[in-house]
Amino acid sequence: MSELDDRFTAAADASKTLPARPDNDTLLAMYALYKQATVGDVEGKRPGFTDPVGKAKYDAWAKIKGMGADDAKAAYAELVEGLAG
Repeated sequence: MSELDDRFTAAADASKTLPARPDNDTLLAMYALYKQATVGDVEGKRPGFTDPVGKAKYDAWAKIKGMGADDAKAAYAELVEGLAG
């Protein structure tokens, strides 16, 4: 594993024990970066109005479409490390 992979894994673990729950926008950013890093670009159909949470997650992920996995890992780790303080 590379140093970036180690940092990303540590951040994913740290995200489960943050001192305070992040606001919804931050949670969506964390979700989108994590998915982009581990899955790649968003695919499939956007959820409809009956699934507002799914729609918000889809939209957040779609905003970073095209971002490389390493860039997403680095951004995710930086975000979580900032929250963990």
